[in-house]
Amino acid sequence: MRRLERTTIPVVALSHPGVKRKENEDRFGVAAFSLGPHGPQPVLLAVLCDGIGGHRAGEVAAEMAVNLISKVVAESDANQPHKILARAIRLASDAIRDQAVENNEQAGMGATCACAWLVGERLYTATVGDSRIYLLRGGRIQRVSTDHTWVQEAIENGALRPDEIAGHPNAHIIRRYLGSPYPPEVDLRLRISGAETDDQALANQGAFLLPGDRILLTSDGLTDLVRDGEILEAFQLYPAEAAAQRLIDLANSRGGHDNITLISFETPSPAAHKEATRRVPVRASNRAAWRWAGLGCLGVLAVAAVAGLLAGGWWLLGGERLGAGPGAAASPTAVLSSPLPVTFTPAASFTARPSETPRPSPTPSRTLPSRSTLGGPTLTPWPTNTRAP
Repeated sequence: MRRLERTTIPVVALSHPGVKRKENEDRFGVAAFSLGPHGPQPVLLAVLCDGIGGHRAGEVAAEMAVNLISKVVAESDANQPHKILARAIRLASDAIRDQAVENNEQAGMGATCACAWLVGERLYTATVGDSRIYLLRGGRIQRVSTDHTWVQEAIENGALRPDEIAGHPNAHIIRRYLGSPYPPEVDLRLRISGAETDDQALANQGAFLLPGDRILLTSDGLTDLVRDGEILEAFQLYPAEAAAQRLIDLANSRGGHDNITLISFETPSPAAHKEATRRVPVRASNRAAWRWAGLGCLGVLAVAAVAGLLAGGWWLLGGERLGAGPGAAASPTAVLSSPLPVTFTPAASFTARPSETPRPSPTPSRTLPSRSTLGGPTLTPWPTNTRAP
């Protein structure tokens, strides 16, 4: 894939440290790509990682995860995106774990992860931890990811009801995270309706999005304090950037006990997609055709020039007798115009607030390990809203 500086997909990304945190341990990355000369379909990767471990360098783990996942995806051929995401996340987890072992001051660091990869009109997701992905469609909001937390397991096992989560002492204990002693199981379940079985949710990978669908990635600093219905209402009432800012303000007004990060993008309308298509360069095969046509025209012009020289000599030698002089009408000249270079104009600019965590560069901070074995779920409980494990 080829990385692009701009995208036609409207994207908004905001991050805030919250009211009670001095540092922001959330990290995120948004990157646009082209699949080459084979079509204008948009390709967008959004990665959100929430550092855990507090003083044990959670922000380092989150930044490593964003960088390494983005790098693996950028270097891929976009074939079977969900498998590429799973591999990238496992490699990032291994790298975080190894660096924590090698550096005492970073011992115990980790990160949650939520990834959404749009390839054309198809959506692919992967998560580890309690950072969430939502789909906003047709006046409804659906959480397409599953939290990997103690309370979520308790709900699934019938030990807790959803209305008993608030204020529960184990509400922030996660069961999977990047950097764990054993590779965490990457969750590829994509719950479009919310009523699917696990197998059906896995089969949803690559689901088609509709024009106007909105994908939202968020850290638990928002979802701990703002209900799903309030998220939907904000995007229904306000433009995307204003909605994201209002949600951050709402979480902060309710305590803002954790870092808050949102990434939101909307699938293009048919008109926007058509406009992008119109401005995409011709395919390689078409370029070759233009080159041959150009060479052919040059050949014709060369022959015409030689013929003109011969005719001119003939005229000087006696062509005037036929009435062919300087006042004779000229033949029209055909001009072949080369295609204009493509200019990608973003439908919505990337938004960066002064308090926002800068987007990390796509270069990794260390060499990727070769391990890629998928282990079971991480069972070590870990709180995500405290500064110590």
